[in-house]
Amino acid sequence: MANDTNVTWHEHQVTREARERLNGHKGCVIWFTGLSGSGKSTVANTLDHLLWGYGFHSAVLDGDNVRHALNAGPGILRDAHGDDFAQRFGLGFTAVDREENIRRIGAVAGLFCQAGVIALTAFISPYRIDRERVRRTVPDGEFIEVFVDTPLEICEQRDPKGLYKKARAGEIKHFTGIDDPYEAPESPELVLHSWDRTPETLAHQVIDYLVEREVIPALEGR
Repeated sequence: MANDTNVTWHEHQVTREARERLNGHKGCVIWFTGLSGSGKSTVANTLDHLLWGYGFHSAVLDGDNVRHALNAGPGILRDAHGDDFAQRFGLGFTAVDREENIRRIGAVAGLFCQAGVIALTAFISPYRIDRERVRRTVPDGEFIEVFVDTPLEICEQRDPKGLYKKARAGEIKHFTGIDDPYEAPESPELVLHSWDRTPETLAHQVIDYLVEREVIPALEGR
């Protein structure tokens, strides 16, 4: 790893393989992507609950939650850190801010994966190149892209946070699907249709995939 800051990679005494043996399953990154209101967070949280119930180790990284801390915007950072810090490190929703948002999340998800944990991320992550960059940071087969394929009109009908209404009224700029693009995955590992299936059904589709890929062992009684 070339750099000019004398940063050196340190190997840990506890290996990833040892952690996975202890957990009873492999680590991976399950990357849910789709429009706002598509059902990403609902499915990710339902999956997390099911995995926990089966005794597996998982963690959810949710778009809104992460922007309260790790990827906070300038308005959140200003009081504690001042204007200069907030403007330099706070993230908005421009293309370059979204790129950095996904880069940071990818790095955190990768750390969970290395620890033998199933990292569940629920982010719009609208640009293919950003998702592919994350894919390239983990070993082959450990990035599982799940496209929650919900049409824009259904997402607008749901509009759980009232964001589409505000975007249509011009109150929110750079809103994906309205005045910013969403680039759907071209070859995701899984495609989920949330408009005619329950979150539990969709979560079990992901579990079936994890069993098939031998990320988790086969489940008795299923």
